Amino acid sequence: MRRIQKQRRRYIFWVAAFMVTASLGAQITCSSKDSLLFQSKITALERIPEKADGNTIIPIAKSFLGTPYIEKTLEVGNKETLVINLRGMDCTTFVENVLAFALVLKNGDKTLGSFVKTLETIRYRNGKLNGYPSRLHYFTEWIRDNESKGLVQDITSRLGGETVEKTIDFMSTHRELYPYLADESNFAQIREIESKIAEETLCVLPQRQIKDQEPNLKNGDIIALATSIKGLDVTHTGIAVRVNDRIHLLHASISGSVAITEQPLTDYLEKIKNNIGIIVARPTLFSSQAPQNTP
Repeated sequence: MRRIQKQRRRYIFWVAAFMVTASLGAQITCSSKDSLLFQSKITALERIPEKADGNTIIPIAKSFLGTPYIEKTLEVGNKETLVINLRGMDCTTFVENVLAFALVLKNGDKTLGSFVKTLETIRYRNGKLNGYPSRLHYFTEWIRDNESKGLVQDITSRLGGETVEKTIDFMSTHRELYPYLADESNFAQIREIESKIAEETLCVLPQRQIKDQEPNLKNGDIIALATSIKGLDVTHTGIAVRVNDRIHLLHASISGSVAITEQPLTDYLEKIKNNIGIIVARPTLFSSQAPQNTP
C-alpha cells in the first residue's frame, strides 16, 4: 500500500512538473526528486508557527541546513533553463530558493507552478527567462532588479554605506570561465549589460562600520560580500541571522553545505581575502520588517 502511495505521489508531481514545463515553453529543468522534495518542504514549512512580524525567512533558510553546496548549480546543459534544484545549491540559488518559498507561503499559492514562476521572477532580468544573458549574474544587478520588482530594498546607504568607484566587467574579461560566453551573441549581450551596470552607483558598508550597524540589521536581511577583486562586485551572499545578540551569516558555504557561521559576521569577514564590506538588501514581503531604529 505504501509503495502504491509513493508511486502515486511521484506520478502526480511528474504531471505537475510537465504542466509547468509546458507553461514555460519547455525551459525548465526539474527532476522528480526535486518535485517531491518541494512538496515535502512545503508541507513542513506550513507547520511553522506564525511569527508576530510575519517573518518566515529564517525558519525557511534553516530548513536547508546541511544541504550540500554545489558550485555552478545553474550551469546545466547547453541552453539556459530554469533550474529547480533543492538538493544542492550555491550561495545565490540558496538565497533565491529561500525568498521564493517565503513568497509562495505568503501569497497562499503553494503549488509547484507558483514556486517556479516566482523563482523565474527573482532570478531573471525583468522577471523573464530569455536566454543566458537574461539571468542576473552580478549580484548588485540582482538587488537592483528585484528592488524594481518590489521584492527587496537596498538599505546599504541608510546604514552608512559609502560609494565605491569600480568597473564591473569580470565576466567579459574572464570569458574562458563561462562556457556559455563561447557564444558570440551571449558574449555581446553580457558586455552590453556590464556597460549599463557601470552607469549605476555601487554603495558598500565598509568592514569597519558593520559592527556598529549590527543593531540595525534584521533576521532575514540578504547580505552580499563586496570585494576588491578587479571587475567583480560580490563574491558571496547569504542571510543575516541573529545568534546571542550578534549577527551571523546563514549561507551555502563553499566549505560543504548550508550552515551558520560559527563566528559573528564581522569576525567571519576579517578572514576573507579581498573583502571590503557588505551590501544589504532587505526583503519587503513582510510589512513590519523594517526596524524602528533603522536610520
